[in-house]
Amino acid sequence: MTHHVSTMLDTYPKDLGPVDRDALAACIEACVECAQTCTACADACLAEDMVAELTGCISTNLDCADLCAATGRVLTRRTGDSLEVTRALVEACRIECRTCAEECESHAQMHEHCRICAEACRRCEQACADLLAALG
Repeated sequence: MTHHVSTMLDTYPKDLGPVDRDALAACIEACVECAQTCTACADACLAEDMVAELTGCISTNLDCADLCAATGRVLTRRTGDSLEVTRALVEACRIECRTCAEECESHAQMHEHCRICAEACRRCEQACADLLAALG
């Protein structure tokens, strides 16, 4: 867990609501990391000679990057937080991370960037699941 994410959550002047701070911080961190990794993987796929065979991977990477970035931003903003929206967004992120991991795993033997991306997606998928469990 990044000290900076936790430190920022600790400085929040109001009650964070019914959420475990450690699970929240871990999920924010995993989302930010996954968004960056998926963006980098999509870019690496575009640089591959066999780019035409990677269009599904590129599209999935970009969808996952966008969803993770949005989830990380929404989780970071605590004022006016809606638990229902938070659950729905984190669940959507968890599902997209699983989908992206599966897609990247299918290319991991051939492309190292896909292997690394799949690992980041699995970490984010787990962090989302852990936060959902903490939210009850």
